[in-house]
Amino acid sequence: MSEKYAVEARDLIKVYKTGELEVQALRGLSVVVAKGEMVALIGPSGSGKSTLLNIIGGLDRATAGYVAVMGSDLSQLNPSQLVEFRRKTVGHVFQNMNLIPTLNAAENVELPMAALGVKKEVRHKRVEELIDVVGLRERIDHKPGELSGGEQQRIALAAALANDPPLVLADEPTGELDTENAMIVVNYLAKVNKELAKTIIMVTHDPRVARAASRILRIQDGVIATDVAPSEEAAPTQASYTDMLKARITNIDGQLTSLDAEFRKNLISSDQFVERQTSLKKTREVLLDELHRLGVIH
Repeated sequence: MSEKYAVEARDLIKVYKTGELEVQALRGLSVVVAKGEMVALIGPSGSGKSTLLNIIGGLDRATAGYVAVMGSDLSQLNPSQLVEFRRKTVGHVFQNMNLIPTLNAAENVELPMAALGVKKEVRHKRVEELIDVVGLRERIDHKPGELSGGEQQRIALAAALANDPPLVLADEPTGELDTENAMIVVNYLAKVNKELAKTIIMVTHDPRVARAASRILRIQDGVIATDVAPSEEAAPTQASYTDMLKARITNIDGQLTSLDAEFRKNLISSDQFVERQTSLKKTREVLLDELHRLGVIH
């Protein structure tokens, strides 16, 4: 692996099996990301974006192919080494924030450091630094339920940076936010990229968010279809943005229908059904609210 690359993936294949059903999420995908880059992954639902992010982040393993992150060949790491890799090398930012509701902002940011055994005084100093980075000093003692969606996501970003990882992976970090808050969050991601020299790979459905990156990779059918600079990607129009929102709602409706079918066939438990249905419906409501804000009736 070249030292200039944060990520180097070659001929990645990922196959998922559910009973007799086999789905090939990645079909020989290859990509390199230089250290210090901010890259956006875009593409339709089911194209392989999140699968690629999970493999890079050590949350999943490729069925075949090669992937190295910051000099580590992930295929050679055993489970305990992968845990260490995820704690020290990668910071994860998810769509649903993953904050602990009973902890305040400072405690949520401190938690990843406590897991690594960082000394208390060091943790507290780092928390203050990171809360300042995301501009929420006045909200440091507030719990997630007392923060707006955008503020929660900024705290989640601070928590992802707690152990000073060189790579930040953001999976739909603005997916449940309105346009204004989405751009605030992505601007903080860009700030972290430029001022803290972190490599950032971000999955997004929003072309406006994608254009904040230095490079936009479009994934189609499990491979990289295009690799362009933001200036080469057509600027999103109001029509294309609303079409994207409508397409996501239609996709979620399909997922809800499939979920009902899985539950009726006893393929998933009632707890799994409720959890996934609640998450999908919440996302659908956010998308509908955004359409209504734009004056569009769906």
